[in-house]
Amino acid sequence: MPRIALAQLDCTVGDIARNAGLITDAVRAAHAQGADLVLTPEMALAGYPPEDLVAKDHFIDDVTAMLDRVASTCVGITAVVGFVERHDGALHNSAAVCADGKVTAVYRKRRLPNYGVFDEERYFEPGGGPLLVDVVGETCAVTICEDIWVPELVAEAAAAGATVVLNISASPFHAGKGSEREEMLRERAADNGVHLVYCNLVGGQDELVFDGRSVVIDPSGNVMARAAAFDRDLLITEVPAAPTAAHEDPLSGGHEEVWGALVLGVRDYFRKNGFTDAVLGLSGGIDSALTAALAVDALGAMHVHGVAMPSRYSSPGSLDDAEALARNLDIDYRTLPIEAGFSALLGTLALSFETLEPDVTEENLQARVRGTLLMALSNKFGWIVLATGNKSELSVGYSTLYGDMVGGFAPIKDLYKTHVYDLARWRNRVREVIPVSSIEKPPSAELRPDQADTDSLPDYGLLDRVLQAYVEDDRSVDEIVASGVDRELAMRVARMVDAAEYKRRQGPMGIRVTPKAFGKDRRMPVTNRYRG
Repeated sequence: MPRIALAQLDCTVGDIARNAGLITDAVRAAHAQGADLVLTPEMALAGYPPEDLVAKDHFIDDVTAMLDRVASTCVGITAVVGFVERHDGALHNSAAVCADGKVTAVYRKRRLPNYGVFDEERYFEPGGGPLLVDVVGETCAVTICEDIWVPELVAEAAAAGATVVLNISASPFHAGKGSEREEMLRERAADNGVHLVYCNLVGGQDELVFDGRSVVIDPSGNVMARAAAFDRDLLITEVPAAPTAAHEDPLSGGHEEVWGALVLGVRDYFRKNGFTDAVLGLSGGIDSALTAALAVDALGAMHVHGVAMPSRYSSPGSLDDAEALARNLDIDYRTLPIEAGFSALLGTLALSFETLEPDVTEENLQARVRGTLLMALSNKFGWIVLATGNKSELSVGYSTLYGDMVGGFAPIKDLYKTHVYDLARWRNRVREVIPVSSIEKPPSAELRPDQADTDSLPDYGLLDRVLQAYVEDDRSVDEIVASGVDRELAMRVARMVDAAEYKRRQGPMGIRVTPKAFGKDRRMPVTNRYRG
């Protein structure tokens, strides 16, 4: 029976030489442990998703040349290596079977996803048929990611004689995806009476996070072995093996898996782009507190810098909360008052505004002074500014362009406000890191006297319910009203979401943790008169 290794790698898009090094290191390690076959993730050599890099002929040439070098190291072991291929004038998302020091066969992905975050039909042509490979007397079928989601393709492989179905994948995370995906894999194995060996990518790539959780499943649909979540791993198992009971360790879910995705997403964004330190404004509120705690878990306390920027409207309690948070996290903390800058801008505008009452203009000025100070620190010290806006605020435009939306990365932009509170309580489960007062006090931007978010927005519990329906489920206003929401409120929220599209286009990217995040998942025109 073959001994199969699943090399769960954290590859970097475009870093072909480094990716090749990760693959060859895994091949050597697997060979040293007696493996007959090693799988790497989908497009491991190029990194996933390479997007328009594949339009560069020299990129494809470099990947092809590096594949030959990787294949030359595959002696005494077979490797399945994901790469991007040019074949007969077309581009393919392919898997190379490497053995005896060369590429011996190539499988081309047959089902190209073109929904949500996927654009594979933009770049690739589908492959034409199955590929069976003999591994120590066992007939193995090679598949790539989406292929395994199609029952007919797995059935076709089994009918052709495959007893083991291999799948190399780059399946991005959203909350609950691990359990959903594994249940599907168990069904495919059980329905076709085959062993299923699934190797997934791990790591962060811009707004996407890949969660790993590579898995081996027996013909009864039982989990034989599972690799780590949100971390690199080399999982080795014998296939086929005697039927086993379901794996005893359940997949982590809920807050734990979302936090794991956020930490990995931040860490890899910094590491892969050559940055070490983050800076963010600390208002004493829940959003900046959660973002700071996340940054510390991802980068380490010594690499996080918190900045309090009090104005005439900042409450003493908020400043105390910001300082307590910094002390709890043991991060660099500094105070840069904005009163002088704010007053100077008001003075400059005084003549132009002399007949007008103060309004949101003056509120936004404060946010933009803060954004300017954070960007100055970023420019001077090379720190990346973390924007602290959440999905509820970004949905309805409760944010200031060039102010609190300033940043190089927005870690919590796909978390609704209610989810922010839930994660804060979860993060405090062992000891209080985020001050309880930051969690319990009514949220406020503190840009005018006695301001509260509820002055402009519905209660977040209700708001998030409407946003879930309108943004993620694409419900019409009539459908939302039918679910028990007041029509005027539903119409108002829908209008705010539509009107804020231009702001979201100009904001920093952030980590996707829901099935429909702003950006690649949800692409709405800015100029849009439809009111459904």
